[in-house]
Amino acid sequence: MNNLAINSITQLKPLSLSQHSIVTNDRNDAAVSFIDYLNSALEKTNNLIIESEKLAEDFAAGRTDNIHQVLIAAEKADIAFQFTVQIRNKILDAYNEIMRMQI
Repeated sequence: MNNLAINSITQLKPLSLSQHSIVTNDRNDAAVSFIDYLNSALEKTNNLIIESEKLAEDFAAGRTDNIHQVLIAAEKADIAFQFTVQIRNKILDAYNEIMRMQI
């Protein structure tokens, strides 16, 4: 039984970096590389933060009086930023764990 498990593990072939992809549920269901997905997520987070700052500035200047919209935008930006920081922490933890592995 142990021999069967070892044989099945040795049959696995390593993937090259170009083969790693994430399938999205967009209209065309195209495969997106992890780097592209990560860059897109960072860009979306940055856009939420910029929008939140703009709405807060408009509210402070008196150009809008919709405090609910300002607070919702601020919370969206805060949650997206916290999520981004946690993803970064997980990536760094994984990198450090790999670097500690004995070869």
